[in-house]
Amino acid sequence: MKRIAFVGSSLDDLRDFPADARNDAGHQLYRVQRGLNPDDWKPMPSIGAGVREIRYRGPDGAFRVIYVAAFDEAVYVLHAFQKKTQQTAKRDLDLACARLRQISRDRVS
Repeated sequence: MKRIAFVGSSLDDLRDFPADARNDAGHQLYRVQRGLNPDDWKPMPSIGAGVREIRYRGPDGAFRVIYVAAFDEAVYVLHAFQKKTQQTAKRDLDLACARLRQISRDRVS
């Protein structure tokens, strides 16, 4: 089973989710660790190859966890946030892109 590595503030951001969203995100990340797909996800090729988004909608709103599991050593959680509009905000996409670039740099070093 792969380990989970949280990048930047993603762990703190995930901890700020309401209990239902946080519990579901944890369950879905556990599925990813075991090599399974989350129950509700979509690919995020605009961020990078192999990047996916876990989607959760509950009574407190819509929440997203962007991750990449394409590397052998870990599942990297790039960003966790509450979605406020139909389209994902550019700042959320840009942050996930920057964190993926950071991982790529760190893996080469």
